[in-house]
Amino acid sequence: MNNHPLNLATRFLLEIALLVIFSCWGFTRFQGFFKYLIGIGAPLIAAIVWAVFKVDGDPGKAIVSIPGWLRLLYELTLFVTAAYFLFSLNMNRTGYIFITISSLHYLASYDRVLWLLKN
Repeated sequence: MNNHPLNLATRFLLEIALLVIFSCWGFTRFQGFFKYLIGIGAPLIAAIVWAVFKVDGDPGKAIVSIPGWLRLLYELTLFVTAAYFLFSLNMNRTGYIFITISSLHYLASYDRVLWLLKN
């Protein structure tokens, strides 16, 4: 199910939403210079780490190869952090929707999760 187009589209949209959430949190929670530093920097750093640290065999070239369990831990940490940011912004309904869709995506991608845990 991992390579099903609907699942891949869901994954892409979740990743974009995650970056938008990080940015909104930074712009909302901070003032002055830090507002821009965190609002732009947090999603930028998350995206760079997401793109650089990969498991061999995952789509795209792994610039830095890491174990599958570490990649899975990084992904889950980002999604949980994004949900936390939504709750901290009092966007509770959106937070529940985001974490539910993220959880359903990982359940649908059980073959990828198992593959990551084996590598």
